[in-house]
Amino acid sequence: MVGAMRIAILTAGGDCPGLNAAIRAVARSAIDRGDEAIGIRRGYRGLAERDYVPLDLSAVSEIVSLGGTILSTSSYEPVREGTVDLIAANIAADRFDAVVAIGGEHTMWINRELHERAGLPLIGVPKTIDNDVVGTDYTLGLDTAAQIVSAAIDRLRTTAESHDRVIVIEVMGRNTGWIAIHGGIAGGADGIVIPEFETTCKQIAAVITRRHRRGKDFSIIVVAEGAKLCFENGQGHPVQNGGATDEYGYPRLGGIGAALAAELETLTGYEARTVVLGHLQRAGSPTARDRVLATRFGAAAYDLAARNEFGRMVALHGDEITSIPLAETAGVKTVDLDLLEIARRFFG
Repeated sequence: MVGAMRIAILTAGGDCPGLNAAIRAVARSAIDRGDEAIGIRRGYRGLAERDYVPLDLSAVSEIVSLGGTILSTSSYEPVREGTVDLIAANIAADRFDAVVAIGGEHTMWINRELHERAGLPLIGVPKTIDNDVVGTDYTLGLDTAAQIVSAAIDRLRTTAESHDRVIVIEVMGRNTGWIAIHGGIAGGADGIVIPEFETTCKQIAAVITRRHRRGKDFSIIVVAEGAKLCFENGQGHPVQNGGATDEYGYPRLGGIGAALAAELETLTGYEARTVVLGHLQRAGSPTARDRVLATRFGAAAYDLAARNEFGRMVALHGDEITSIPLAETAGVKTVDLDLLEIARRFFG
């Protein structure tokens, strides 16, 4: 490629800690090599509407520790909106040599579709607290979310112990239990319920009863919002908020923590309470690990652009930063049940 490159950067889908560190890494890499970085505001909507902002040194200064995204985000989907051709035309008109799209599994699907349908010069960077993107060991955001969950367990244990209560903590994760398992293990939870493995309320109640018999009059149970949980009346979960759906048409989950707490109180006779951590899990400053991972991902994304290696997603395999074709990112990555088996050694 002759002359300076123009590299566009966008963040799509839900926000998470580490996005700004990734934006900074792509932009600073470009500036360091004499190229130009342009921010696209509000995800793919910004590409459709040509809503851009220059990412010079001033724009990306001191943002490595900031949560959220300085570019804003949206769930705009070009395929659904019928704007694939418009976005292709805008990329050509504005002379973008590469577009680095930072997002979760649905954003990787969009990246894949746009690359395959229109040959657009896309590079994906995986972010989501859910850690459910296929092809990478970890995504941006998981470590911070797990840290927030483990810190909540530390705090709630003191009040649970003071009042001899069962506290059920409902965490995010949708169809995977990565946040629940990492946060639960780190916080020493007494039970962890995830979507990848069906559990009955009776099994959880038995763990709590066993703890009481050995003198532990409180318990902390972590449940993922989409956990597969069987109740005494035969009703299955996840609980859906009145049948509501999100921007992608997926069921909007919530309420499983309260339902589980009520059932455990009935089965055990012990007072139970619920705490829903909600958006706290993806808010605030990223951990050091997420900042480093974001920086490595962003630098690798720039390197792919410089080599004209489009249609790929940067990934972490072990401790190595590599990349894979977007075609290999289809599906949802679920929890290795060996982690749950390890966690169970500490239940009861």
